Amino acid sequence: MTALCMVKHLCQTTRNENRYAKRFFGTLLTQTAQKWLFSPFWILVPDPRKSAVFGLTQPFCTDEKSHTQPKRKAAFGSVGRRIPYRVLHVINQDGESLGNMHRAEALRLMDQQGLKLVLLRENVEPPVYRLMTGQQIHEEQLKRAEKKKASPKPGVVQKELSFSSAIARNDLETKTKQIAQWIEKKHHVKVTIRQAKGSSTDMLELFDQILETVSEKATYLSKPKVAREGVSTCILRHMSDKELKEHQKMEIKKNNTVKKDENEDLKSNELHQ
Repeated sequence: MTALCMVKHLCQTTRNENRYAKRFFGTLLTQTAQKWLFSPFWILVPDPRKSAVFGLTQPFCTDEKSHTQPKRKAAFGSVGRRIPYRVLHVINQDGESLGNMHRAEALRLMDQQGLKLVLLRENVEPPVYRLMTGQQIHEEQLKRAEKKKASPKPGVVQKELSFSSAIARNDLETKTKQIAQWIEKKHHVKVTIRQAKGSSTDMLELFDQILETVSEKATYLSKPKVAREGVSTCILRHMSDKELKEHQKMEIKKNNTVKKDENEDLKSNELHQ
């Protein structure tokens, strides 16, 4: 009889605890509903070993900004037949505009001419696509890779020097000393040479001559190329530690070869005497 009374008493106590908990947390949820989409609240979980078990859920606030990742820019190349837009502005193989057309018409032209469709500009209305050959795509990819490689990385200082191909020898030595100082500070150095009127100086040889003066620490980031008619540029950078070690090994090997040849020449001269 005593045990039965104890069981009834425990059941009554459990019901009272649950009722009071619902009232309390129901009021708390009502007060904070305007600020929170889902406020922190307790969930009642029945457990045969305990009268009640409460757990706290993870809060979620509507004021938080979304942390979605930015859309990654697609690599330059053929899009195949995956075109999400209905209307396109199409440019032909020679760079001439064909106007706006439905994507089905663009795909038909692509198949007829045996070309590939490449997305040029997506953030316009309608998006711009171009019909290109595989060779044109490859050349454009190389140009973009070279341009990306030549652009200075964040935190890297790029200095610039510009002079004429008819520069005097003393002035050239001054310029190369300035380049060496910048290279020592691990700056990138963009060198621009303008072809002087009536000058027969080979600008590519002039670039190599400049590099030779700083060859112990510098190399080309962007090799000499014609920027426009009469103007050529290159970009120099400091060698990495690995490149410096390789360069030193090559210099040692080169010096050993020269010494070996000199010794052989001496021995040959002694024999002939």
